[in-house]
Amino acid sequence: MNERGNGMGKKQPIIIGVTGGSGSGKTSVSRAILDHFPNHSIMMLEHDSYYKDQSSLSFDERLETNYDHPLAFDTDLLIDHLEQLLAYQAIDIPVYDYVAHTRSDQVVHQEPKEVIILEGIMILEDERLRNLMDIKIYVDTDDDIRIIRRIKRDMEERGRTLDSVIHQYLSVVKPMYHQFIEPTKRYADVIVPEGGKNHVAIDLITTKVKTILKAEAN
Repeated sequence: MNERGNGMGKKQPIIIGVTGGSGSGKTSVSRAILDHFPNHSIMMLEHDSYYKDQSSLSFDERLETNYDHPLAFDTDLLIDHLEQLLAYQAIDIPVYDYVAHTRSDQVVHQEPKEVIILEGIMILEDERLRNLMDIKIYVDTDDDIRIIRRIKRDMEERGRTLDSVIHQYLSVVKPMYHQFIEPTKRYADVIVPEGGKNHVAIDLITTKVKTILKAEAN
């Protein structure tokens, strides 16, 4: 957990990590927390924005990228950006181009906030990231529900065929989940079954955040 304070007379921002497998509902949980603090200084940062720049590779080589592996992410850059936010410095978040399969030339400018929700499948896999978090949340959802959600999303939003989604899930997503993501459950402070529909868990988490914010305001 962070040591509060940053030597500038301000308390360090709170970092809430939210993770879980693809289709677990981690984004719904993150947005539910976000929606509980409409009048607060709060932001969401997605690990998916930090997929590595692959411009040095051919397009065919980029197509072979395993996006469910820790090495697909530029976690060093993410850590640098989090440390800047903790010091109340603005950052420029990279934008990934999923058509070109590499980082685009665009960035999203982000001013620092008092609460940072960090969301992604691999955020508890790296000890350096874990050490920056104040609250670590794992969204635990049955494999069957997750693949149904993924099929629905990829076919409706990304124009994928049913066969391609199932093939990718069985050959890459599922084995990577059990190898890299599920084992990080042991690092979580809170395990949330069934994602954003678990209103009791969301209330408990937001109450904890309010307690931290209130303590820092005094």
